Amino acid sequence: MSTFSLHTLGCGSAKPSLRHNPSSTVLNIREKLFMIDCGEGTQLEFQRQRLKFSRLNNIFLTHLHGDHCLGLPGLISTLALLNKGGCLTIHTFKPGVKIFKKIFNYFCQDRPYEVIFNEIEPEEALIYEDNSITVRTVPLNHRLPDVGFIFEEKPKQRHIIREMVDFYKVPIAQLSSIKGGNPFIREDGTIIPNEILTRPATPSIRYAHISDTAYMPYLAEKIGAVDLLYHETTYLNEHLADAVQRGHSTAAQAAMTARDAGAKQLLTGHYSSRYKDESLFVKEAREIFENSILNKEGLKIALD
Repeated sequence: MSTFSLHTLGCGSAKPSLRHNPSSTVLNIREKLFMIDCGEGTQLEFQRQRLKFSRLNNIFLTHLHGDHCLGLPGLISTLALLNKGGCLTIHTFKPGVKIFKKIFNYFCQDRPYEVIFNEIEPEEALIYEDNSITVRTVPLNHRLPDVGFIFEEKPKQRHIIREMVDFYKVPIAQLSSIKGGNPFIREDGTIIPNEILTRPATPSIRYAHISDTAYMPYLAEKIGAVDLLYHETTYLNEHLADAVQRGHSTAAQAAMTARDAGAKQLLTGHYSSRYKDESLFVKEAREIFENSILNKEGLKIALD
C-alpha cells in the first residue's frame, strides 16, 4: 500500500470548462491528507475519489486567484456538517486570512472544529513540519503574491538485517540506535560497524508543486531533484506571448524546469480552456523532458 501518493482533483485554469475542474491537488502521506489549492468543485471531486474528510487537516493556497481558492467556503461548511473534530490549518497570505475569516464567520459560524490560519509570505521559508515531513515555500512570478510548495520526507532510519543482529546478539534496547546509524559496541569493547547490521534507509520522497508562474530559469535550482514536479502548463509554445503577458508558463518551459532541476517526473496541468486536445501539452513537454505525465482529474500517482 502506498504511503505517499498524489491525487488530482482539478487541473483546469481560470475560465470554466466542462472537461476540467479548477485547481486542487491532495497529497496522501501515511493517511494524512494535505490539500494544495481549493478551486470550485473541490469537495465534490474529493468525495468521488473516496478521500476521507476526517484526515484533512492542512490546506495550502498557492495564491488568491479565484480558481485556486473559491471552493474553500463550501468545503469549510461541509466539514462542519460532518462534525469534523480537531483543527484545520489554512496556509495563505495576509489578505486571504482577512477575507476568509469574514466569509467563514458569516456562512459557517458554528463549527465543531477550529480553523487556524498560518500567514505566509512570498519568500523561501519553512512553513510546516511534523514528525515525518517538512513543507517549504518558493516565491513565484505571477500577477499577485504566489508561492510554490516543496514537500519533503525527513530522513528515514536504516533497515535492520535481522540475521546479523541475532548473530551479534544485539540487545533490543540498542536497535533504535542501530537504526539511527550507530555501531554496536559489545561488552568486550569490540565495535561492530553499522553497515554489517543494517541496510541503507529508503530514500526520502520529495514533491514540488509549482502553480501559476511565468517561466523562471533560476527556479530549477530552488526545486532540486524531486521525485515528482507538478508545474503549470497553461499554454503551448505557440502562445508564448500570452503566457508572458499573463504570468504563466508553456509546456516547453515547464519541461525545461524539470530537466534543469533533475526531477524524475513532470506532471502537467492548469490547462487553458482554449485547447481541446490536452495531449498536445505532454507531447510538447516530452520533446524536452521525456518523463512527462499528462494530468487529469482522478489521476493517482504513488511516489513510493
